[in-house]
Amino acid sequence: MTLVHVDQSDAARTLLAGLEQAIDAVVMIDSRNTVIHFNAAAERLWGYERAEVLGRNVGFLVSTAVRSQHDGYIAANRATGVNRIVGHSHEVKIERKDGSEIWGSVSMSRVEVNGEITYMGFVRDVTEDVKRREEITRLSLVVDKTNRAIYIAGRDARICYVNGAFAEMFGYSLEEATGLPPEDFLVGAYTSQATLAYLYQQIRTAGSAEDEILLYDKAGNEVWVSVALNGIHDEDGKLQHLVALMTDITEGKQLQSLQHLILEALADEQPLLDMMDTLCRKVEQIAPDAVCSVLHVDSTGLLHPLGGPGLPAGYAQALDGLAVGPDVGSCGTSAFRGQPVLAIDIENDPLWLPYNSAPLAAGLKACWSVPIKAKDGRVIGTFAFYFRESRRPSRWHRCIVDACVHLAAVAIEREEARNEISRLAYIDALTGLPNRTHMRQLMERAVAECSADAQMALIFLDLDHFKDVNDTLGHAVGDELLVAVTQRLHQHIRPGDILGRQGGDEFIILMPNCIVADASRIASRLTEALSVPLQLSSNQVSISASAGISMFPDNARDLDSLLKYADAAMYKAKQAGRSTHRFFSNDMDCVNEERLRLSTALRHAVAQGGLRLHYQPQICAGSGDLYGVEALARWHDPVLGDVSPAKFIPLAEECGLIEQIGIWSLREACRQIAAWQKTGLDVPCVSVNLSPINFLNPELPALVSDIIVENGLAPSRLMLEITEGVVMSEHTIAIEIMKQIRAAGIGLSMDDFGTGYSSLSRLAHLPVRELKIDRSFMRDIETEVCALAIATAVVRVGQSLNMTVVAEGVETEGQRRILAELGCDVIQGFLYSPALAAFDFEAWLVARHAGRWATLVSGRRAEALQEETRSIALAAM
Repeated sequence: MTLVHVDQSDAARTLLAGLEQAIDAVVMIDSRNTVIHFNAAAERLWGYERAEVLGRNVGFLVSTAVRSQHDGYIAANRATGVNRIVGHSHEVKIERKDGSEIWGSVSMSRVEVNGEITYMGFVRDVTEDVKRREEITRLSLVVDKTNRAIYIAGRDARICYVNGAFAEMFGYSLEEATGLPPEDFLVGAYTSQATLAYLYQQIRTAGSAEDEILLYDKAGNEVWVSVALNGIHDEDGKLQHLVALMTDITEGKQLQSLQHLILEALADEQPLLDMMDTLCRKVEQIAPDAVCSVLHVDSTGLLHPLGGPGLPAGYAQALDGLAVGPDVGSCGTSAFRGQPVLAIDIENDPLWLPYNSAPLAAGLKACWSVPIKAKDGRVIGTFAFYFRESRRPSRWHRCIVDACVHLAAVAIEREEARNEISRLAYIDALTGLPNRTHMRQLMERAVAECSADAQMALIFLDLDHFKDVNDTLGHAVGDELLVAVTQRLHQHIRPGDILGRQGGDEFIILMPNCIVADASRIASRLTEALSVPLQLSSNQVSISASAGISMFPDNARDLDSLLKYADAAMYKAKQAGRSTHRFFSNDMDCVNEERLRLSTALRHAVAQGGLRLHYQPQICAGSGDLYGVEALARWHDPVLGDVSPAKFIPLAEECGLIEQIGIWSLREACRQIAAWQKTGLDVPCVSVNLSPINFLNPELPALVSDIIVENGLAPSRLMLEITEGVVMSEHTIAIEIMKQIRAAGIGLSMDDFGTGYSSLSRLAHLPVRELKIDRSFMRDIETEVCALAIATAVVRVGQSLNMTVVAEGVETEGQRRILAELGCDVIQGFLYSPALAAFDFEAWLVARHAGRWATLVSGRRAEALQEETRSIALAAM
């Protein structure tokens, strides 16, 4: 507070004149708080003319927020003299005449004139200062909240400021860091002095610098940072301050770079050993206080070194083949437990006692090992850090290992997959035997190494009717059967013999130093062993095999010829009744070539529409009416001529064409029935033969229904013939398909009934409408009691199950008469007609109708003549 006593009016005028010239705004108020002076600076500051202000209460110049309390503040000062408003300067918001707001710094003086207290306010515009201060505050908030560490050092290189991120990254508060050069507490044993020198050199020459450097936090942990240094210079170019911005790249760029390096190596198909060596070297660059090691754990639990360039010479090789276990150092134990293992003191740790001499000699005192696991959880390796001091791994070490374990797992799994692919290229995946490719290599080597006077046998073995097992019991059972056959073959070959799978159900056995007699004996032993039923998981399966044998050098000296001749001999064994073996002879070569020509021609015929359907009539035994026709495939080849179905149907089964032929027969038969229907030729029903494999196709019911609709037929006009192989099938899908077909109104006929081993209880629950007695029983039905008994039994079964019974292969009137007496419903065979082409069948059917009409007319005329003669005789009497 300033107290001034003025007694002279001249002095007062002088004072006011001086205040008028003041730079700061001056406002004076009297004892009633009325403005009595408002200088020119005040006019500029508030925007009011002094005439607008003088004589008014000073409150209207005060901010609206404090206007109501303003008079109270002054009154309190007048009454008490307590200088709450006088003698201090403070910043207030000023509302100008135009509505804008500025900031002013206000200081008040209390003046007593003639006993009256007058207040004088001095106001300076500080708006720019306030804005600048607010900006600095905002910048300080940004600097303090950023995740980049910042420190500012003075021209003496000592720190004068650090932000919150710096304290968080390095653990030093502002108070702890202030006054210290950064090198005194951030630089450690492995900080690059060359990088530090480069940074300071760039500051001196270019004013700024950037690089990556390893620093240390307060706890001694390594922190890799990307640092940007900028110098602040005065007008003379002298360095005033140094600002450093640091980004923690410990878990960022370094690990990303490491990952990129290994993934690039993977993409380049680099060998696993090279990749792991590169990985270890890169890791040791970013963690220079550690020595890196990578080991592979094979499927048998043995360790194999993959990388460890920093380990003592020969140390990694000493680990090769070492078995994992509960006390096999850090790595072997980690692999055994499937968990990280840390040995802080290798010298005294019990896990290391048998193995610690080599690492200790190299100055390695601690080891931390982490298991490398595959996607399925298997331990496939270990990743380890060795330390030159007794210590635990740091946070940085753990980050590195987390990344490296994943990268190593990817690399090792890829190598395992590559090895597995390589193995599969030579080994049959199902049986574990050498596959065709590998077997050929083994056989070529054996042929090349065979001495001039030595003999060698090659057995080509093929399972009999293996396709029936696949078709009826399913491929899973078929695969199980092949594995069981492999095991049985192994039991009956000699130790030096080579067994391989040629493909499908074909096996090759190469027997070095084997004469003809030994080959025959071994082949007999094999076929006999395979004739014993095999008990699989849920089925007992009867199987047999046929074997062909070719001899080196008697039959051939090259492998291709030996294989070809053994294959020909195998087919000769099948023709001989199967479940036996045959040696190759020269005439078999022609047979094999003929079979190849036949299968090639059949494929061409199927593809080019070379097959035709013939139709054999089926006659009702009681009325003689046409019951239906059976559609039978026929093949006429331009070169081979007419090929018997007994020859090409089994060949189609072997070649995988039988399903295709069945569907073609179905389409063609329905088309023909529809054509006859349109011309007025009444053929009640057509029977089409399908193979068991057709009934494993879930799409069959829909396909059959579509074909019927396409041709405008009633479902009852189609009968599908099935064999007992379908009935005996364990496949629920086959039974379900039969039920769907029958539910659609399509008939099902059991073909060749009585030749297999159908269960009558199962037959009673199948949706079969018709039984067909096999033609093999017809030949002797007139003379053999057994044949007649079987035919009688089949008819009785059909009658008891309310099924229509059809007899095939009926050739004589005597056979027909016996069947009719038994109650057989339908007769089919040469007695009426062989299978005929569609045109010939039409002629046969027309002729049959005409003949039956003539017989009927002739019979009626004879009856009329007899009646007329009787009438004449009675009249004569």
